[in-house]
Amino acid sequence: MATYKRLPVTFVRGEGAWLWDSAGKRYLDALAGISVCGLGHAQPDLTRALCEQAGTLIHTSNLYGIGLQEELGEVLTRAAGMERVFFANSGAEANEAAIKLARLYGHRRGIELPTLVVTEASFHGRTLATLTATGNRKVQAGFEPLMRGFIRVPYGDAEALRVVARNAGEVVAVLVEPVQGEGGVNIPPPDYLNRVREICDTHGWLMMLDEIQTGLGRTGRLFAHQHNGILPDVMTLAKSLGNGVPIGACLARGEAAGLFGPGAHGSTFGGNPLACRAALTVLQIMERDGLVARSAALGARLLAALRGRLLGIPGVVEVRGLGMLFGIELDRPCAGLVGQALEAGLLINVTAERVVRLLPPLILDEAQAEQLVDTLGDLIGRLLA
Repeated sequence: MATYKRLPVTFVRGEGAWLWDSAGKRYLDALAGISVCGLGHAQPDLTRALCEQAGTLIHTSNLYGIGLQEELGEVLTRAAGMERVFFANSGAEANEAAIKLARLYGHRRGIELPTLVVTEASFHGRTLATLTATGNRKVQAGFEPLMRGFIRVPYGDAEALRVVARNAGEVVAVLVEPVQGEGGVNIPPPDYLNRVREICDTHGWLMMLDEIQTGLGRTGRLFAHQHNGILPDVMTLAKSLGNGVPIGACLARGEAAGLFGPGAHGSTFGGNPLACRAALTVLQIMERDGLVARSAALGARLLAALRGRLLGIPGVVEVRGLGMLFGIELDRPCAGLVGQALEAGLLINVTAERVVRLLPPLILDEAQAEQLVDTLGDLIGRLLA
């Protein structure tokens, strides 16, 4: 089905931050599969682990104990300061689990229509529940009726949450991204998550963070909310957790951690041995190679270089970033840059019509970072000339 308007290229091989197409042309990957391949492509240790696991055991089902799933659960909950985790196959499924947790939480408190507060310009997935939570009318159009039980407020505006608290008695949770990716790499005020945490504590709401794009080192901390020194009640992960092997996770603590019981939720493939071996290996490599600290340090240098190259060009509105997540906002639509960059051997993305989004792998080296800045600088300069 024609669900994607694909670019005219097919990749057949990858190594580190490089991809090669079917004609043998090499490209610098500054998108990493939309924040998936944080370790780059064909990482040797991950390749060996996957081959070994595929030759041992791929799948049994969640009707039985899965040792690797239990091990991954221990590693993830310890790293995140959480208590329990449900494993799914994608970010949308992880967010579905979070939304179901919020509804269970509300019903157990006697609330007839448990309601979640979500934000404008957000993106949480394309299932009916996560599509409703998403703040983008373009992706919702044609799929009405959307679900009940969602209130939308401006992103980064804690005072709007306080207004909701005074006027909406059925709210049970807030679902928010620490940094909006699809919405245009929108970075909220520095104390925004702290204020959301305070409001949730005051009103007995669950604070639920969608860390699907920001988690696993992308922003220079293992989880983006760690910049604020807080803990959510529920957190969702996916994307770079498996470095390309499909896996999602919904982590919870406190009351939220005990809401699901047998039969309340499930997944045929979620948390199978192959996916969990991939995620465990990813986490081990990240720790061994210091990739979270590398994301923070290289990201800061790359942001400074992008600003130095681009901010003097008329038509560049802002260059923003956190760790290895960057958004370059222009004063006009710029989707054409994606094809132009492809011709120049660079993979980028444009989101929210006017924002060039960069999500390089965390293993990007200095020479590749310099090539990224030079190539993109030339392309944007020509567009805005």
